[in-house]
Amino acid sequence: MVAAARSGTAAWLRRVVRPHAWPVRWRLAAVSAGLTLVILMIFGGVIGQIATTRIRDDFNGEVANAVESLQRELHVVRPLIGAEPDVVPKSLAGYVATEDASLRVFDSAGLELRQLRGGRLGPPPKETGTVERNGMRIVTAVLSEEGIGTGYVQYGRSTAHVDDTIDRIWFLVVAGILGGTALAVLAGVAIAARAMRPIAALTASAKEISETRDPSHHMPRPPVEDEVGELAETLEQMLRSLDAARAEREQAMQQQREFVADASHELRTPLTSVLANLELLQASLGGPGQAEDREVVDSALRSSRRMSRLVSDLLLLARADAGRLAAHRRCDLAEIAGDAALEAAPLMGGREFVIDNDRPLRVDGSADELHRMVLNLLDNAARHTPEGATIELRLSQQGDDAVVEVADDGPGIPQSMRTQIFDRFVRGEGPADTARGNGTGLGLAIVSAVAASHGGSVEATESPSGGALFRARIPVADARPAAKKHSSSIF
Repeated sequence: MVAAARSGTAAWLRRVVRPHAWPVRWRLAAVSAGLTLVILMIFGGVIGQIATTRIRDDFNGEVANAVESLQRELHVVRPLIGAEPDVVPKSLAGYVATEDASLRVFDSAGLELRQLRGGRLGPPPKETGTVERNGMRIVTAVLSEEGIGTGYVQYGRSTAHVDDTIDRIWFLVVAGILGGTALAVLAGVAIAARAMRPIAALTASAKEISETRDPSHHMPRPPVEDEVGELAETLEQMLRSLDAARAEREQAMQQQREFVADASHELRTPLTSVLANLELLQASLGGPGQAEDREVVDSALRSSRRMSRLVSDLLLLARADAGRLAAHRRCDLAEIAGDAALEAAPLMGGREFVIDNDRPLRVDGSADELHRMVLNLLDNAARHTPEGATIELRLSQQGDDAVVEVADDGPGIPQSMRTQIFDRFVRGEGPADTARGNGTGLGLAIVSAVAASHGGSVEATESPSGGALFRARIPVADARPAAKKHSSSIF
């Protein structure tokens, strides 16, 4: 579980780090969102900067206008010679209408004459001009009368509300950029998903065709005649071409199977005649001086019998491929296996032959085919085990299947051959073979064909003693569906 989670996390990180591994819809959405983000950042930056500059300029203009108004209306006067200077008008409240404004008036010698919230302005000015101090914009200007300087006025306003306004503007700009980008991502995903929907449908159809290997299916046609529609039309034409080629190939293969089946069947008659004549000739060559002729006839008879077995095997497989099947009938698999064991007993030689077959197993099938299946399994076990080995034939019912098992304690089957041992003309010869070179490589292929024709299966695995174990499963008669009770035989 932990390993699977780590593997999934690693795969996700690889997709994040490598954008080219993302799905197309996400890449399209990412490109759209990226372009939107760049455009909004440029646009928002320009608008934010313009708005910031305009707000500050307006604020600075208000401060400058207020100072100009003070210069025009405020005067520093000396009522009598030697008296203290005074400010006209005496009340300054009308010049500081807002709470964020401060005002101080000095005479020409720098003596403070009047002030309103002046403590926020800091130390007295040493020169005229504009400064930013203590969060305020402070302007110091000369008060003059008929061109003669009579004093100074210092006016300041807090920049806090200006900074707050600018911060809100930039917050709105950033929020707009992020919100626009998020909307661009959602819109990009939705548009890309809609655009990719026809391709997803084509992919699903192609996957189904790949799994079923049936090119007769049709590709979905998009409602719009665009590039995707052209792709769907091209794939449809390709499928029709593949379907036609498959039909032609299957027809040719069926004709070939028919030919092989007919040829194999026709070969049996002359071979039977040749075997009969050779057997008669062998029986007649019993006199003195005929030993050499008898040896020649024996060799020809052995070759003819081997050819007859090969033709019979080819005929069985060819009829199975061609679909020439006859009706099955109810039979006892246990009895059939017992007859096959009696026939195979002479092949065992010095091997120990153990049979576990103590109950009837009713199946629907061909007795001849099932007999051949069990006999081939036993013959295969005898061929590939040394003298003194033990070969077991066990029959049982497991669920709805009648099971035939042939096990031995020989060298076993290599793992690499267990998937191909039932192919035709595959031979598994080894150091324990007792009939090396005499097999045709069709025995286990016939076992597989017989099991398949009866709705069953066969597998090769390892026996408890380390040797080979062949297990064939045939559905029992009571478990077979009614529609299959009249299944077909390959004879």
